[in-house]
Amino acid sequence: MAEWSATAPERDVLLATKLYMPGPRPGQVPRPRLMARLDEGPVRGLVSVCAPAGYGKTVLLADWARRGGHPAAWLSLDAGDNDPARFWRHVVAALDRARPGTGERVAPLLGPPVPSSFQGLVTALINELAAEEALLVLDDYHVIGSPQVHESLAFLAEHRPAGICVVLASRSDPPLPLARLRARGQLTEIRVGELRFTPAETAELLQHAVSALPDGLVAALAARTEGWAAGLQLAGLSLRGQDDAAAFVAAFTGSHRYVLDYLAEEVLEGQDTQLRMFLLETSVLERLSGPLCDAVTGRKGSQALLEEAERAGPFLVPLDEVRGWWRYHHLFADLLRARLQEEQPGRVPDLHRNAAAWYAGYGLADDAIGHAVAAGEMLWAARIIEQHYDLVYYIRGEAATIHRWLSVLPAEVIRSRPRLLLAQAHMAATSGHFEVVEPLLDAVECAPPGWADEPFAPVGGAAASNLVNVPALTTLIRSYLAQFRGDAEATAAFAEQALAEIKPGERLLSANAHVFLAVAEWLRGRLTEAERVIASSVTEWRETGQLTMTAWSYWSLVLIQRAQGRLDAAVLTCERALDTLVTAGRPTRAAGLGYVGLAEVAYQRDELDVALRHATEGIALCRQFVYIVPLADGLATLAMIRQATGDPTGALAAIAEADQASPGPAGLLNPAPARRARLLQAQGNLAAAARFAQDNGLGPDDEADYARESGHLVLARILLAQDRTGHALAVLDRLHAAAVAQDRAGSLIEIGALRALALAAAGDEASAVTTLAEALLLACPQGYARIFADEGPPMAALLGRLIAAQRAGQAAAKVPLGYLARLQRAFGPGQPANDPLPAGIVDPLTSRELEVLKMMAAGRSNQAIARELVVSLDTVKKHVGHVLGKLGAASRTEAVARARQLGLIP
Repeated sequence: MAEWSATAPERDVLLATKLYMPGPRPGQVPRPRLMARLDEGPVRGLVSVCAPAGYGKTVLLADWARRGGHPAAWLSLDAGDNDPARFWRHVVAALDRARPGTGERVAPLLGPPVPSSFQGLVTALINELAAEEALLVLDDYHVIGSPQVHESLAFLAEHRPAGICVVLASRSDPPLPLARLRARGQLTEIRVGELRFTPAETAELLQHAVSALPDGLVAALAARTEGWAAGLQLAGLSLRGQDDAAAFVAAFTGSHRYVLDYLAEEVLEGQDTQLRMFLLETSVLERLSGPLCDAVTGRKGSQALLEEAERAGPFLVPLDEVRGWWRYHHLFADLLRARLQEEQPGRVPDLHRNAAAWYAGYGLADDAIGHAVAAGEMLWAARIIEQHYDLVYYIRGEAATIHRWLSVLPAEVIRSRPRLLLAQAHMAATSGHFEVVEPLLDAVECAPPGWADEPFAPVGGAAASNLVNVPALTTLIRSYLAQFRGDAEATAAFAEQALAEIKPGERLLSANAHVFLAVAEWLRGRLTEAERVIASSVTEWRETGQLTMTAWSYWSLVLIQRAQGRLDAAVLTCERALDTLVTAGRPTRAAGLGYVGLAEVAYQRDELDVALRHATEGIALCRQFVYIVPLADGLATLAMIRQATGDPTGALAAIAEADQASPGPAGLLNPAPARRARLLQAQGNLAAAARFAQDNGLGPDDEADYARESGHLVLARILLAQDRTGHALAVLDRLHAAAVAQDRAGSLIEIGALRALALAAAGDEASAVTTLAEALLLACPQGYARIFADEGPPMAALLGRLIAAQRAGQAAAKVPLGYLARLQRAFGPGQPANDPLPAGIVDPLTSRELEVLKMMAAGRSNQAIARELVVSLDTVKKHVGHVLGKLGAASRTEAVARARQLGLIP
């Protein structure tokens, strides 16, 4: 990382130029009539100043922002801001200048990892600024074409806090809901007609250039230029050297383009030879500084020439207070570039090469790539992209920037560069677009020879690079694809091959290879070994500050612990994850994985209010996370919560979104499709559930395969619904034998519940009750409830028969009566009411009281419980009092002990 750190100050300086609000210019004309219109903006919320180039939009808004009573956040946009991650990073930086502290509190949501959706970030920004006042000025918004940027900015415009005003300067109407905002009175618009200089304003502007210009000539100039600010400024400069002002004014007419060319020609030709050459040669640059211009022109003294050019006329716009950086006025830059191409076409590529070399030397990849491409140096541009890929995509998450860079390279160049092909494959794999990955990997292996002889130095160092080792990354991506196919052997084989190819010091690749070996064990059902390796990887990722991989490893641990039936361990892992991923009381987007994990455990324990709260928070954060599997899982859990709370329509909507978000084929690492089929079957849509089994090649004669277990459990339910009890039992017996052999308690609980239903359907009442009791005894210590309640009336009836058998002393195993009571409540009203409540509990505990009881058992204080449940301290005290009263206890300790005796808590 040392190489990148050395360039960070230059990068910070360039960002500062984007955040600089232009200062007042000599001879600037006050425009009170427009100021009055702009003053409506903070009340309305959105200001749009829309006109072609040269109408004074930037000058007007900067003058208004300086004079106004609101702190102003200024951002000058460029094409690079079409990457939504970069756009919002720059917006937050601008707002931090206006409202210090905003960046510190909101920036963690920008990653790493960078979100796939920015609504959550904008929501956090809205909440952060709820009590603030500020202008957010976005200059040159017409350069933005990204739908994601437009959508997220529209969300801000429509939900902005009362004190925040969004101001856009653009050459065309921005694609925002302007009609809706206009109808609501939430939009102030200033267009060409209002921006045109009036005769009085024209006279004031021109008097700074020439004195005593007759009113008739002023009116003629205003008419000929149609009040166009750029034309009037250049006319004023040209008039300084004219003996016959009337003849000069009469000599030009026509379009803005003609007027600009004519007047700019007059001004350009009026400069001395040295300054004229300097202006032409440096026109290839978007931003100018003394050292940069020295490097581009090959001559010293550029700083003095820049200062001279600024004094000479409206060519240069300063980008900072200290006159370190400038840019050409857009219109004048176009003219200079056209003139340079006419006069010195052979010089243009050399100028771009010099610029590319300067930017590359400072690690400023975006500008370096742009100039290398402009110079026709496509291979050089490709090498710069390769060197910066890991930093820009993996660390900063700017996928749109990588795609933009690649889009300007010829296809044959990309095909000849294995690292560029791998970059595309890597991005496609992490975003779940598996269908395009294999062809890209095949192309890597078919790339022409010679590339391996090139030196490769990623800017973040070899330890943090994916692209540093092409054969190893190619093999690792194949291992990743095999994981989602559920192919444990291929997963392991490719990971082992990658380890053999990885060189010392390639830490990121090595860590991923070891995790992939653990995933192979997981796919085989060997959960203890998988847990050991992934737990050790959590420590390594956390120590190296890799939040994305830390979160992913925590997530994998939670899934494994749930598969082991260890819900308490899963909760502890989620809490540890949140300790790492919540900073200064604000969750990073990676924290969404922890909340989704807690939601699933709370759901299984029938703590539906808690589950809904965690799911809602987790889904919002997971929408911004780079990997999409946790989002799909969170949406599937939300669907089950809605189904359990009587909202089947909402459940279908959530599961449809989960299915759309899920990557690749159904399986252990992509459970959403199976959970969708499970929900459809529960809602009576047996045909749709059966299609899932058919589409995934599931049949009653399949051998047990842990990677496909969730699908086979769906198949067993379908067979039971079709009265094919024998086939269902055959499937379940094979799954049960495999789970027993590997001691997978989570599997045994669900398989046992379904085997009990199958035995009951087959008429074997005694075996059904015994099998259910065995599953309940496994489930009771961890508080499982929904895994039984979701089976509906058949399970409720079988549970009633178990309770009756226990009362009659006919049950071989005794399930705690308190646990049975909790299960019956989970089925909801209308189910068999064989009330198993033990003596001493006349009034059963409510779900919220049970939640408080568990927190009391965990040693939480009343204040801690109030914070977690987001209720007042008095409310918690009332809940604690009710718990003590219903349990006949005199203290918290006695209440917890009695609850454990009754089986109300583990």
